[in-house]
Amino acid sequence: MKKIIFTFCLIANGLTVFFAQAQDLDKLLDESQPKTTDYTKATFKSSRVVNLHSVEKVAPGALEFRISHRFGQLNGGAYQLWGLDQATIRLGLDYGINQWLMVGVGRSTYEKTYDAFVKLNFTRQSTGARNMPVSVLYFGSVAVNTLREDILGREMDFQNRLAYVNQLIIGRKFSERFSLQASPTYVLRNSTPQGGNRADNLLALGLAGRIKLSKRVAFNAEYVHRFAPTDAVARREFDRYRNALSVGFDIETGGHVFQLHFTNAQPMIEKGFIAETTGDWGNGGVAFGFNITRNFQLGKKAGGSLKMN
Repeated sequence: MKKIIFTFCLIANGLTVFFAQAQDLDKLLDESQPKTTDYTKATFKSSRVVNLHSVEKVAPGALEFRISHRFGQLNGGAYQLWGLDQATIRLGLDYGINQWLMVGVGRSTYEKTYDAFVKLNFTRQSTGARNMPVSVLYFGSVAVNTLREDILGREMDFQNRLAYVNQLIIGRKFSERFSLQASPTYVLRNSTPQGGNRADNLLALGLAGRIKLSKRVAFNAEYVHRFAPTDAVARREFDRYRNALSVGFDIETGGHVFQLHFTNAQPMIEKGFIAETTGDWGNGGVAFGFNITRNFQLGKKAGGSLKMN
C-alpha cells in the first residue's frame, strides 16, 4: 500500500512539474508573439506621385486643397517662352473620410472638365500581429467635359461627355529610401476628341517609384503604358497619343510637400494623361509643372493616418 501511495505521489509531483513547465512555455510563446500591428508610413510623400495617385491618402478629417499646374511644352521655343506663356490648371479638394476612404472633386482647364473620385484601401502594408507585404487600393473616377458645342465642333449630349476610370493601386515600401507601385487601369470614354460619339475602351498599366535623396527631398518617376486595341478604328484613335512619362522631385517644407516635375502629359485627370497625352519626349514635347497643397483639419485627428508621415 505504501508503494502505491509513494508511486501515486511521484506521478502527481511529475504532473505538477509538467503542467507548470507547460504554462511557463505557453507564457513565453505568448510573450514572443507580436501584440500590435505596425503600419508602413510614407511609402510616398503625397497622395499623387506626379499625375498618378499613390498608395497614400489624405488624413481622416483633413481637407486638402490642391493646385496642379502644367506650363506649355518646351518645344514652343522663345516665342512661347519655352512653354511659360501657356498653362493648364486643375484645382481640387480632397477629403479623408476615415483611415480607409478618401474622396475628391476637381475642375480642370483641360476641356473645362469636372471630375470626382473615390479612393479605398483594401489592404495596407504592415508588420507585427498582421503581416501584409503590400498596400492595395481601389481608385475610381468620373469626369465630364463641359466644352461648348461650338468649340467641340459637333453636338454632344451629356452621356457622351462622360469618362470613367477604374484602377487598382498596388504598392510596397521596400526600404526607407525606395518605394514602388503598379496601377492596372481601365478607362472608358463615352466619346473621344476625334472619334465623335463612339465609346472607347482602353487598358493601361501605370508604374511609379520613389527614391529618397535626403530627409526632405525625394526623386519620383512614373510611366503609363497603354495597351493597343485590336479594333481598327480604336487603333487609329490610340495612335494619335503617347504613353505618359513624368519625372520630378518632392520637396517637403514645414509639413507641406511641393512637387516639381517634367512631363509629356499636360492633362492632370486620369482619362486625359492616360488616354490623351500628346507630348513626345523625343522632340521636346515636355512641360514643366508643379503640385502645391494646403491642408485644413476639419475633424478630429485619428491615429495612424495614411497621410505622408
